[in-house]
Amino acid sequence: MDEPSAIEMGSETPDDARGTPVGRRLFLGLLGLGAVGVLTGSSVSNWYQQLAKDDPTGLTALLPGGGGWRYYTVTGDYPSRATADYSLRVSGLVDRPFTLTYDQLTALPPKLLDRDFQCVTGWRVTGVKWRGVRLADLLDRAGVQSAGKALRLTSFDGTYTESLTMSQARLDDVIVAYQLDGKPISSDHGGPVRLYVAPMYGYKSIKWLDGIEVVDKVVPGYWEDRGYDIDAFVGQSNGRNDEHT
Repeated sequence: MDEPSAIEMGSETPDDARGTPVGRRLFLGLLGLGAVGVLTGSSVSNWYQQLAKDDPTGLTALLPGGGGWRYYTVTGDYPSRATADYSLRVSGLVDRPFTLTYDQLTALPPKLLDRDFQCVTGWRVTGVKWRGVRLADLLDRAGVQSAGKALRLTSFDGTYTESLTMSQARLDDVIVAYQLDGKPISSDHGGPVRLYVAPMYGYKSIKWLDGIEVVDKVVPGYWEDRGYDIDAFVGQSNGRNDEHT
C-alpha cells in the first residue's frame, strides 16, 4: 500500500470480527522473504494491499515496503462509488436541507489538516495530510434548528453508522474529507468521501459517508451499540489513559 502503517479503523473492527485469520507462521515466513530481498518491484504494493486486508495479526505492517493502512469493513465488502455518482445529503432538523455532488463538495472552501490517525487498538499513523470541508461549515449552510443536538452519520455500505454531539461536530478539526496525503481517498480507504474526526479514535471517522442527519439526541453508532464509547476522544475513552498507546 501507499500509506503509512496502521490498523485503519475508519469502520473499525474489534479483534474477533476482523478478516479471515492468517497464520502467524505464514507471516513470519513472509517477513523472512522480505528481509532477504525476495519481494521486489512495483508488484509488491498490490500484493501487500491484498494481503493486509486478510491479516488480523498486524504483521504485514512489519514487511519491508509494507507501510500501508489496514483496511476493514463491517459488511464483508468494500463498496465503491465513482465520484460522478456520489452525493452527500444533509438533512434532519435543519432549515435548508441540501445534497451536494462530489464536484460541489470539493469546490467549497477547503480545510487542511496535518494530524495523526489513532486506532482504538493502539495503532497510530502520524502526520497524515487531510483535505476536506469543515463539518461545521456544512451545518451552517443547512441552518441547524434549536432542537438539533447531535448528528447521525450514515455510510453507503448500508450498515455502518456513527454519531457526534453538535459541539463535537463543530470542532475545527472535524472535516468531511476527500483527499488523503495529496490524493483522492480510495474506495478501500472510505472514499470518495469520508469523515475525519481528528481528536477521536478512528471508528468515529466513518467511511463511505453519504448522510449527515441532524437529530435531537445522540443515536449510538454501529460499534457503540457493541460496547465502544460514544465519546471517543483519544486518551479519554475505551479504557485508555495515554493518547500515545
